[in-house]
Amino acid sequence: MHIAIIVSQFNKKISDRLLAGAKKALKEAQIAEKHFRIIEVPGAFEISFAASKLAKSKKWNGIIALGCVLKGETDHYRAVCDGVVYGIQKVSIENRIPIMFGVLMCQTEKQALKRSGTNSQNKGYECVNGLMKLFYNF
Repeated sequence: MHIAIIVSQFNKKISDRLLAGAKKALKEAQIAEKHFRIIEVPGAFEISFAASKLAKSKKWNGIIALGCVLKGETDHYRAVCDGVVYGIQKVSIENRIPIMFGVLMCQTEKQALKRSGTNSQNKGYECVNGLMKLFYNF
């Protein structure tokens, strides 16, 4: 099993917590480090492009997308959120590869910190476990 993890570097404090949760779940699932790769991208909007490149390479059984978009004072938030949601969905369907969606879209940093907490409250951890369930069910 080979897994790619794409991590947005924008809102790095949150993204790092999501990645830590994903790594913990991978360790618990006994997935060796040689079987996963971490790819950093500048922001959430770039996740779709990276996912497309990875999916087309046919080297990966699944992809996990991690990041955080926080609501600001402009409509930029909605554009980024819509772009990443539809971009990832399109890549997954067109390339027939599971992409677990671990991009937080929160109103406040407090909300994001809660959703990037420990184990079951960590979306990165949850994404790895969800991907494992998909692998075992299909």
